[in-house]
Amino acid sequence: MVQVRIDPWREEDLDLLRRLNTPETRRHTGGPESDEQVLARHGRYVHLADDGQGCMFVMVLPDGARVGSVAYWARQWREQEVYEMGWAVLPAYRGQGLASAAVRAVVEVARARRDRRYVHAYPSVDNPASNAVCRKAGFTLLGETDFEYPPGRLMCANDWQLDLTAPSTEG
Repeated sequence: MVQVRIDPWREEDLDLLRRLNTPETRRHTGGPESDEQVLARHGRYVHLADDGQGCMFVMVLPDGARVGSVAYWARQWREQEVYEMGWAVLPAYRGQGLASAAVRAVVEVARARRDRRYVHAYPSVDNPASNAVCRKAGFTLLGETDFEYPPGRLMCANDWQLDLTAPSTEG
């Protein structure tokens, strides 16, 4: 079984965010950002949990290596309060099931809040790896949708949904 834990994002994780800000890693999410944008994103990640509307986590291996990010946050989707999820893994650590395991762990965090019924993920239809993560983590594919990400840019995404009120499949 894949061993990865999730730790809350902290100030010291700026280097990880910079290492995730590559053309390869951000290919499906608008491309690399400027350093100014990365610094602003880092500030949002550090403080995401402050208002209780979500949390950014780091994927951490048993040896302490910080290899990716995974988060959930509140949003409106089709006139309903839901959580959205997103994740990224450094290229050298892909294909090991880390994202699927980390997403399942974050789903349990969101489930424990008991304040929303659904969590959604919106990977690009052209991103087979992230779509596979959704499938492996137990999400249901609702279909394709136009999704704005980054802001100002529409992409064709798959709308994946997981019912947080359904029994957990963890364990």
